[in-house]
Amino acid sequence: MLDLSAFFEQTHFIETTQPGGYQSMQLGANIRCATGKSFDWEDAEIVIVGCGEWRGADATMAYSNSADVVREHLYKLFYWHSNVVIADAGNIRQGARVDDTRAALLAVLQEIHSAGKIALVIGGSHDLTLQQYNVFKKASQMIVATVADMLIDLDEAEVTNSGSFLMEMLTETPNFLSHYSHLAFQSYYAHPHMVETLDKLRFDFYRLGKVRERIEDIEPVLRTSNLFSFDMNAVRYSDAPANIDGSPNGLNGEEACLLTRYAGMSNNLSSFGIYGYNDLNDTHNMTAKLISQMIWYFVDGYLVRKTEAKLTEREEFMVFNVAFTENDAVFLKSKRTNRWWMRLPDLTYVPCSYNDYLEASQDQIPERWLREQERLM
Repeated sequence: MLDLSAFFEQTHFIETTQPGGYQSMQLGANIRCATGKSFDWEDAEIVIVGCGEWRGADATMAYSNSADVVREHLYKLFYWHSNVVIADAGNIRQGARVDDTRAALLAVLQEIHSAGKIALVIGGSHDLTLQQYNVFKKASQMIVATVADMLIDLDEAEVTNSGSFLMEMLTETPNFLSHYSHLAFQSYYAHPHMVETLDKLRFDFYRLGKVRERIEDIEPVLRTSNLFSFDMNAVRYSDAPANIDGSPNGLNGEEACLLTRYAGMSNNLSSFGIYGYNDLNDTHNMTAKLISQMIWYFVDGYLVRKTEAKLTEREEFMVFNVAFTENDAVFLKSKRTNRWWMRLPDLTYVPCSYNDYLEASQDQIPERWLREQERLM
């Protein structure tokens, strides 16, 4: 990989801690950190990058070292995934302008992507999601993107910011989004006509209540995703007290961790970002602790990913033939991970959930089946 040291702050968090400060089985003793002495990330599978740029949300905000507060708690967690190699490249250096910081982050993410590794970004304001997307755009690669956010950031603005970045991401041409899903939005913060318009584009939107009611149905959504962006305002204030502009409603901590575990399980996902955390507003560092646990669960999900069989290895799957409303379908269940797939009329297989299989078995058309058919038209 190229030498990217010019894009990063000179001092890594690990250099500010006492030597030997971590037990041998804690993450801090096992993550490969970029220091002035050396940085071995050639065989790393997941690369952590911090970026404390907030000027996309407020031009007057100072650069944040919140990623280091997350590291403080992440590094203390125990390393249950010894066959997953994790590297931590450090924090992106602040640019003179917000666009300079964005350009540095993009250059780093491009290098991680071209090396076939998974990028894990600790932001910063939510508009940095665009840098995740632009990596695929620069490579002319069509992708599926998923965002978890209590808001739908589709404001119209002259410059890209944290409230408008989705407008650019979803509408610019040429566009490299084959599909988009939005998780855990809260209806009273979303303009009804905007949601209706995006629904007509065959994008999928899951209200907070729907996500919480059957969160296992979100796993197939993330299984198809290449990019996942999580705004911490999707978590309710009581579980993430740094969300001073958040909501009393939202995901709880366990649900946030489950979603990131689902993301880690996806064979397609190579870019994951967590945004909207400012340690200056964090009571007792509870939000930093939650983010560190979300990252731990992402790695835990990645371990599941490594054990899954290919669909062509039919001996590794249970096969269920189902007829519903004059449609014949085949459902596959993995013997290794208990995940499900269903066959569409064009003979392709798409991820689904056990609930989809149950609906089909009761002679009902699963909504996921209908949506997939609509997108093929």
